[in-house]
Amino acid sequence: MARKRKGRDISGWLVVDKPAGPTSTAMVNKVRWALQAKKAGHAGTLDPEATGVLAVALGEATKTVPFVTDALKAYRFAVRFGQATNTDDAEGEVIAQSDARPSDEEIKEALGSFIGDIMQVPPKFSAVKIDGQRAYKLARDGEDVEIAARPLWVEELVLTDRPDAGTAVLEMTCGKGGYVRAIARDLGAALGCHGHVTWLRRLWSGPFDVEDGVTLEQVEALAQDPALDAHLLPLEVGLSELPELRSTPDGAAKLRNGNPGMVHPGDAEYGDECWASLDGRAVAVGIYKAGMLHPSRVFVAPQGEGSQ
Repeated sequence: MARKRKGRDISGWLVVDKPAGPTSTAMVNKVRWALQAKKAGHAGTLDPEATGVLAVALGEATKTVPFVTDALKAYRFAVRFGQATNTDDAEGEVIAQSDARPSDEEIKEALGSFIGDIMQVPPKFSAVKIDGQRAYKLARDGEDVEIAARPLWVEELVLTDRPDAGTAVLEMTCGKGGYVRAIARDLGAALGCHGHVTWLRRLWSGPFDVEDGVTLEQVEALAQDPALDAHLLPLEVGLSELPELRSTPDGAAKLRNGNPGMVHPGDAEYGDECWASLDGRAVAVGIYKAGMLHPSRVFVAPQGEGSQ
């Protein structure tokens, strides 16, 4: 018999303003401990030295993680020109240097080639898998890893500050799978002066904004205190990128059992992926077809709510 997982049946999102240092996994574990939650996950890894939005999903909200992961995200970061590192950030070893320093105009002109649909090679020190192994593990073992370029949508990339001749502060809005370190590396290469990231902050991720985040200090101070629950956002926030269709009570009962259920007409067309709600609560995610939602993910009704 499988051992029953201890903890509370708590569902929702906690937006954490991650500090530099801890891994994303460590932050998730800290939140799960603080809220005594049975289940937790996150929507988009941040490097240990990166700060900003880390959206932690709890309980049933973990079923909405893919929809947040696929959403646009925004970053502010600094690029240091004149040096390339093996990790593409300030933590790595310097592998190339240059005395050249680009002007504002040269940077702005170069940024144009990084906007829209681009192909990006992830850093060698990344979690990308190569023949079943993480690239960073192979790189640490001294192997010369070859990583294939991947498509990335960059909606916006702008120069926002120039603290000194060797540093540029940029802001980027991009889709799933983007590596800011690779942008810094490739921008430095395009400008003929090398470059790497010195600091990185995620400003928002899908519906979650850093201004709504709690700090690690707050999580620790309010650990196992009902006051921390007040910072939770409903799991439905993670579905904000999808059209919402209201379900009938009978349709909700069918959907919760994994069967197609009737929904009221709304802002969705045949074949769209949508989510169904009953009294504002998420019932299921699925494909809308002729007045019915065909579920792919079903949410367990909160305690105290029946399935009828």
